[in-house]
Amino acid sequence: MADRKTPREILTSAGKLDKDVIAVKWHGRIVDLHTPVEATAAELAPVRAVDTGGLAVIRHSTAHVMADAVQRLFPGTKVTIGPAIEDGFYYDFDKPGGGFTDDDLRQIEHAMLEVVGKDSPFRRVVVTRDEAKKMFSAMGETYKLEIIDAIPPDEEVSLYKHGAAPNEWVDVCEGPHVPSTGYLKAIKLTHVAGAYWRGDERNPMLQRIYGTAFPSPQALDEHLKLLEQAKQRDHRKLGKDLELFMFDEVAPAMPFFLPRGAYVYTRMVEYLRTLYERYGYEEVITPQVFDPKLFRKSGHLGHYNENMYRVWTEDLLDEAGDKTKPVLQQNGFAIKPMNCPSHCVIFGSKRRSYRELPWRVADFGRLHRYERGGVVHGLARVRSFAQDDAHIFCQEEQVADEITKFLGLLHEVYRAFGFEKVDVKLATRPPVDKRLGTDEEWDRSERALAAGLERGGLKYEVLPGEGAFYGPKIEFHVHDALKRSWQLGTIQYDPNMPQRFDLSFVGEDGKDHRPVMLHRAIFGSLERFFGVYLEHCGGNFPTWLAPKQAIVVTVSEKSDAYARQVVERLRAVGLRVEADLSSDKLGAKIRNARLLRYPYMLVVGPKEAEIDSVGVRSRDAGELGSMKLDDLAARLTAESRPSA
Repeated sequence: MADRKTPREILTSAGKLDKDVIAVKWHGRIVDLHTPVEATAAELAPVRAVDTGGLAVIRHSTAHVMADAVQRLFPGTKVTIGPAIEDGFYYDFDKPGGGFTDDDLRQIEHAMLEVVGKDSPFRRVVVTRDEAKKMFSAMGETYKLEIIDAIPPDEEVSLYKHGAAPNEWVDVCEGPHVPSTGYLKAIKLTHVAGAYWRGDERNPMLQRIYGTAFPSPQALDEHLKLLEQAKQRDHRKLGKDLELFMFDEVAPAMPFFLPRGAYVYTRMVEYLRTLYERYGYEEVITPQVFDPKLFRKSGHLGHYNENMYRVWTEDLLDEAGDKTKPVLQQNGFAIKPMNCPSHCVIFGSKRRSYRELPWRVADFGRLHRYERGGVVHGLARVRSFAQDDAHIFCQEEQVADEITKFLGLLHEVYRAFGFEKVDVKLATRPPVDKRLGTDEEWDRSERALAAGLERGGLKYEVLPGEGAFYGPKIEFHVHDALKRSWQLGTIQYDPNMPQRFDLSFVGEDGKDHRPVMLHRAIFGSLERFFGVYLEHCGGNFPTWLAPKQAIVVTVSEKSDAYARQVVERLRAVGLRVEADLSSDKLGAKIRNARLLRYPYMLVVGPKEAEIDSVGVRSRDAGELGSMKLDDLAARLTAESRPSA
């Protein structure tokens, strides 16, 4: 075995360690300068703070500094986990006496700056499992003991320390971290939230402090401005303000879509249905409740048990034909969490030919998944939802073409909703104990997806171990108006479910062959997409998608009759228009219309009635002045089609 040296030692010997290098990329993963590797300088790609991947290192290191500050200020507080996340970091704490106040956050942030100012090196130390448990047990860090127990037996246990003895702060952690605290140039704590330990409401409630960090104060300032915009665009706030949806404790984490929101939801579905006709999909409707044997066959019972809802029915049966001795029989059923098993049932219901393939089958059926109370969040994580779900049954040699066709459909949809930047990621096989199928099948599956992406000319990032239990997947991450990334679309290669359901088709050679099954979605969960898109557009739905495209407001009640005529004439050509004929003054009507974000506001008074016109104000373009009603109808009709 070659000598293991740290990247710092390797790059220093080669004269390649610049002062702004905070880590390296080695074999596709980020490794800090403290971690020994078997590599040459040529195999190590320097990672700087401004590089992709460098930001996560900065944020994870900042989380450690925050936890250090918290425990210095609030003795007796226990720490749990503190990862870097998409837009910052967090750490979960078990603090005696309750939560953290805004004043606490300011104190913590000040203490963090003191730690940063000391420029303390991060040190990595490898210990035995027993040594780590003994140390954290003596510190009273009970959560750390659970974390250590969860580390796989074949992985080493590493500790990271910073600060000066005897007050070094230490955590069990695999890294990576910056060379020293002085590399943390711009930090900000943002808010506090409650979080159950390991996301399970049966566990203790912890206090989660969120923060963020950037390579420079300028980058942090820009981010904080976007955060303020995000508060105003929070889909939960907009959902209430715009009367789109609501939640109630009678159905926890299951949204109620109100009339305005229900229109947007169904319009999204209708839009996809028009594309399905063009792209060769056939829609089916499948049951919601199944005998559990379906999910045992598919593999979901065994890999997805704790997320599935169950229901029971009771039947009275005669005992051996004796009606005087009825027997109570209880029948168990499972509510479907996904559509794929039922589509396999349909495919296998008759003998099929290669001429029928590829068969593209779509389903907007309701799905139910039990999500723990600690992870549900508005429309982003719900227990009742629908997907723009579809499955493609095809021959293996058709996979690359099907991926190319799917990419065309996906990008057409995203353009219509104004998502211009899309990152593509290939998620490969999870650990052996968390996946179905052989290594050969996974090799073939991963090659097929990569070939489809390459044929489509798309660059992609590999996510090792992030595939589904039945096959690898391509993920599509869109960037919204606030520069946030959301994973929405996916296409997954599945050779396992056709095998488990013994599906086959008659090939050109007259013999039976096994089809490949591609799982695909563009929106993903319609509920989650609704929330993401609502924040992306800030509630300003485009004319084609808006619940109401225009509102007619009257100068006074003298114009009510003409306002009704305007509404009737515009509705007659298929437009969605309503009127405000309340006793409010014109200024109040205009203010209310702006709050509900109608694409167009149409003001009518005696003058407009006389010349058959309306005063038009566009939400996006401002005042358009007087417009003949027929001209306005033509404009709205043209805008009622999704942009290509």
